[in-house]
Amino acid sequence: MATGAVNRVCKCFLKAQFGLLFFRKYQKDYNYFTMASTAVELIKDLSTPAFVVDLDIVKRNASVMLARFQKLGVQLRPHMKTHKTLECADIMTGGSRRCIVVSTLAEASFFADHGYDDILYAYPLPFDKVERCAELSEKLSLFHVLVDSSLALQELKRRPLKQGKAWHVWMKLDCNNGRAGVPHAEPAALQLAQEISETEGVELTGIYAHCGNSYGCKGEEQIKAVAQETTTFTLQFVEKLKAVGVKGPKSSIGSTPSCSHPVPDMAMLSEVHPGNYIFYDVQQSLIGSCRLEDVAVRVLTRVIGHYPHKNQLLVDCGWTALSHDGGGRLPTGYAVIEGHPDIKLVSMTQEHGRVEPVSGKLDFSQFPLGSMLSLMPYHACATAVMHPVYYVHSKGKIVASTPAPGSPPVVRPAISRSTDKMKSQSQVLPPLHH
Repeated sequence: MATGAVNRVCKCFLKAQFGLLFFRKYQKDYNYFTMASTAVELIKDLSTPAFVVDLDIVKRNASVMLARFQKLGVQLRPHMKTHKTLECADIMTGGSRRCIVVSTLAEASFFADHGYDDILYAYPLPFDKVERCAELSEKLSLFHVLVDSSLALQELKRRPLKQGKAWHVWMKLDCNNGRAGVPHAEPAALQLAQEISETEGVELTGIYAHCGNSYGCKGEEQIKAVAQETTTFTLQFVEKLKAVGVKGPKSSIGSTPSCSHPVPDMAMLSEVHPGNYIFYDVQQSLIGSCRLEDVAVRVLTRVIGHYPHKNQLLVDCGWTALSHDGGGRLPTGYAVIEGHPDIKLVSMTQEHGRVEPVSGKLDFSQFPLGSMLSLMPYHACATAVMHPVYYVHSKGKIVASTPAPGSPPVVRPAISRSTDKMKSQSQVLPPLHH
């Protein structure tokens, strides 16, 4: 198959987070899109390092999370920061293209440009980005911002929205996560919520809490304890608001661990906002959120050097292809090396990785030059962000363009935020089934 033809079918997910300039740079200066879309059918034949996504696992992970919160009667507002793609977003939202969370305005703009609405920018409001937030608020039927200080609220007051629209504001509550938000038990939290609700041109839409402290858990029991604590503090705060006459704000908590093992009281929340679950990773398996078989992503790498005098292999995956997250503390170093529990990725430079045996002498005959290793990342979010292209496969075969029987094909642009030339290179994807 010619490279041009490959460009027009679903050989990869093309990411959005770097936006127009990133893809224009590669298209104009390096022709990256053409180089990336090699005419191969199987992931084992890909040029490495390559980030591969198992579509079957992605769909399963999404389906389980959707069903879990439909059963609880709670709105799922999935976070986009892990994958940053339209395809995964469609799967996570069940095709509704509504009710999502983003971490950056690049993500918000990308999804808004492609028909998404009801977008929550879940990041303490940056003052230099108020105008861009205003533009999105005026463009969409629902664009939400996050506030955790009176100063941020004043910035919104200084930029009233056009057409009589109101700012939709969620207040960030710190329920012992300790990163951002107003501490839930401090009087300042109640004061800020009241101030938001009383400000002209601003609506207090909800109370938002991230239970990131669940990332320190080991096992389901500890995860549920954090989920219960965060849920309790959030719901208690909403009750305090009602007691002082502030009625109607929604409540939302989230992290992949807490939403993978929800507690019954979470049924009283309005929304939840997990994100990593679409891919999962080794970190989540260690926390207890998932099993290793639920991890949907790998970084493929090849052996490029044998060094018997150092008892070491060299592979073509460095820290530009695999995150340093985890600090190499796994028994197998910086990643789980699939099928090889006896070797470890001990260190990485920019483009190289060093692999040694966990103990004893390395059997180099098991790892010929050019042979491929499959690395399961410690942190999928941090690894995915390093790859402008995702190769999507089902059972090792790169996904074909043939629509499911009886269903029309779905046509999407190959690179959604690039030049007109690249926009004209459309790809045909199988319809999404949930």
